Amino acid sequence: MILEIADIRIAPGQQAAFDAAIQLGAETVASKAKGFRGYKVNKGVESPERYILMIYWDTLEDHTVGFREGPLFAQWRAIVSPYFAAPPTVEHFTLVARSS
Repeated sequence: MILEIADIRIAPGQQAAFDAAIQLGAETVASKAKGFRGYKVNKGVESPERYILMIYWDTLEDHTVGFREGPLFAQWRAIVSPYFAAPPTVEHFTLVARSS
């Protein structure tokens, strides 16, 4: 399994609208992608315009090829990108250890 982490910065004062938009985008668009296994979104306490989006994928290619190069990505971006203050930083991770 692959964990995608997107570090997102939004425009000040847009938190409530972005909270709704990112949930809508994840549940109605990203969740339809092949290999999508779930997501979490966290909002910064000290930096309330900073969000960390975590999406779990079966494979790296499910995200980078299937989703990013397919039609769902444009739908996703149409929902969430109007709130971006800058392009998100996106990286992928594999699990090393976890607590039970």
